[in-house]
Order: sequence, then C-alpha cells, then structure tokens
Amino acid sequence: MTDTNPKMNKKQLIRSVLIALIIGAIVLVTAVLPAEYNIDPLGTGKLFGFSKLYVDDGGETIQVNTDQEGFAKFEKLKLEKLGSPPSVPRPVEADNPPPEKQYSERSDTINVTVLPGKGIEYKFKALKYGSVKYDWATDKNQIVYIDFHGELIQEKPAQFYESHTHAYSNNMAGTFTAPFEGKHGWYFRNQNKDTVNVTLRLKGQYELFDK
Repeated sequence: MTDTNPKMNKKQLIRSVLIALIIGAIVLVTAVLPAEYNIDPLGTGKLFGFSKLYVDDGGETIQVNTDQEGFAKFEKLKLEKLGSPPSVPRPVEADNPPPEKQYSERSDTINVTVLPGKGIEYKFKALKYGSVKYDWATDKNQIVYIDFHGELIQEKPAQFYESHTHAYSNNMAGTFTAPFEGKHGWYFRNQNKDTVNVTLRLKGQYELFDK
C-alpha cells in the first residue's frame, strides 16, 4: 500500500516554524499590542482601528475573593423574580409626564454597613427621567446580593415596584434614568460570614432622604 501523506523533512519543518513565528510577531505588533496595551510602534493600530479597543482602567483593578468557604452558595437569578408579581397592576401614576424641572445636580459618597446574614436598603429620590450615575464597591471584595429597584410614589399603599438590576457582585457602576417619580436604590444582602462595608457614590439629579 502506498503512503499518500507527504512527510516534511527537517528543513521544511524549520521553515514552517519560522513562518509561524513571523506571522505571530506581526499579529502581536500590529493588533495585540495596540488593542491590549495601547502600544503602537508601527502605527498599524491606529490605521486598522485596533487602538480603539484599548480601555484605560486608570490602574485600578478588583480581585474577586474566590474562597468559596467565605460565603454561601448563590441562587440562580431569573427574570420571573424581577419587579412586582403579575397580580399587581402598573399604577396610572407611572405614566405621569416628567416635571418641567429636575432636581439640581449633586454628588455624594455614602457608606453602608451590612451585617452577616442580614440585608439593608439604601434609596434616593428621583423625578421621572432624572439621570443618576453611580458606582459601589465592597471593602474587602466580598460578593453580596443586590436588588437595584424603584418604588413608585402613589396614593394607595406602595405595592408596585420595578427591578432595574439583580446581581451578585462586589462592584458595579452605571447610569440610571428614572422611569417614574419615586424612591430608587439598592437592597444589599450579605451572605458572608463577616460584616461587609459598601461604599456608594452618586452623581446626578436626585435628592437624599433625611436621616
């Protein structure tokens, strides 16, 4: 039986390896370095658009605590758990027009302490279409459960609420636009064995509740 598979000799093998190394070096210099490290010695990153992929994080990184013995197992989050149950109708107040004037711009830094096995809420007031930027982080990178939601201001006892985010995290940032006038904010639940301190920063059109 004749062997139809061509075999490479030593010289051809070395040549193939050298070609692969050259191609890898070209990809590294023209694409990887501009996109990942903002290093563009040949200008190819700018030419081909790879430099636009680079994101400067300001040198700050978050290392997640992967010691599973430090906190409980987390329940899978599902869309069926978002907001009020279907039996609670959306109130007519949710469709009220936005105000002519929003709350004045402001910024605040708030510290929230969450005891082990406990939960706590922190909310702010926002008018319809008010815009608020936020970020929060735990002090020792502990993961907590969060429910970012809003409660509508209405004449009847408050039953309707709308969930904006459910997650397990140790850090989060975003921009929020209030869908209706009401109180909006976070429910933090600590499933760790130790106390968790959350630092929350707000900037935008909102008011804080009096302590």
